[in-house]
Amino acid sequence: MTLLYRGQFNQTSHRTREEKDNVRLFLDYLIENSTPLNPYWNIERRRQQATEPHWNYIDGLMIKSIIEMYYITNDTNYLNFADYFIDFYINEDGTIKGYRKNEFNIDNINGGKVLFELYELTGKVKYRKAIDILYSQLIDHPRTYSGNFWHKKIYPHQVWLDGLYMAQPFYMEYERKYNHNQNTLDVYYQILNVRNKMYDEEKKLYYHGYDESRQMFWSDRETGLSESFWGRSMGWYVMALVDVLEKMDKKIYINEYNHLNRIFKEAIDGLLLYQDPSGMWYQIIDQGCRSGNYLETSASSMISYAILKGVRLNLLPNSYKEYGMKAFKGVKDNYFKVHNDKFELGGINLVAGLGGPDMRDGSYEYYLSEPVVKNEAKGVAPFLLAYTAVERLKK
Repeated sequence: MTLLYRGQFNQTSHRTREEKDNVRLFLDYLIENSTPLNPYWNIERRRQQATEPHWNYIDGLMIKSIIEMYYITNDTNYLNFADYFIDFYINEDGTIKGYRKNEFNIDNINGGKVLFELYELTGKVKYRKAIDILYSQLIDHPRTYSGNFWHKKIYPHQVWLDGLYMAQPFYMEYERKYNHNQNTLDVYYQILNVRNKMYDEEKKLYYHGYDESRQMFWSDRETGLSESFWGRSMGWYVMALVDVLEKMDKKIYINEYNHLNRIFKEAIDGLLLYQDPSGMWYQIIDQGCRSGNYLETSASSMISYAILKGVRLNLLPNSYKEYGMKAFKGVKDNYFKVHNDKFELGGINLVAGLGGPDMRDGSYEYYLSEPVVKNEAKGVAPFLLAYTAVERLKK
């Protein structure tokens, strides 16, 4: 399959341009300027000037949002582009370009979520084979003593909230569809471990990271926890919970399902304590208007999506709908700009983490030092997911 997709897309997209709102036109713009090797939305990749295939969670998140846009619009351009993009990465035997299992990077599981949908929508057997390859990583993935997946092989004994979103919805879907739920309780207990070790009862929020070994410079010597409540990590977490609950077989695991639902609602209730009047959340959630802090797009969009999806699935009371709608509107009003057919979604924290060669210490000052960018997938994809959640509720 050729890497030149822009012409294919343009032939049909202009016919319905007048029927589309600015959010869909924004997505069309991103698609028209993207290929699997040079996705417009992956700023990290563009800054690295990468030319080789690299299977990564950023593109996986973006393609997931594009498939969701297909579901609510029935615009086959979105499905065709998602298939085109992922098809490039998956060989006929299911092996994945730019993926190395022995890295044991939990982020690499995230792109596998779209394989379930693309397999069902296209019938391509290679997608099913790739699902098994990614699942094999989870079976062999190193774990903490309490049973959670390490975040990465290079980050031993560590659990980050990010990692729950990257792996657990994929894991749950595989168990239900292909493995007779044999490891469903593993997903449940990993989430419980995070609730027991990373939740702050006073703040009603979760810390970004936990180091079981207490050896990392960013971890508290007594608790193993990182220092701050980073907005996007909470966004990853509540998205993970709502997606896991959606895929869980609640008829078989009714008690576990209800327990996870309580954990999900508890997390949302904690976040609502910090929702800004604009509807958004701050980069450091509990620090409000402290100098340097800012309303951040990715976290706000993720939380909006989780709330609205939670309402639709009857995991949250219908009254919570207004909080999710307000969050989406806040992002749109503050950061989504259209001028002369040019689209811009700003207020996106490019990347943040813990440890590594840059000595990321998890402090307030660290999270505020990372770049703020525009039109990057870690903000764009959740914004699109929130949009689809809004549209689903309208229907």
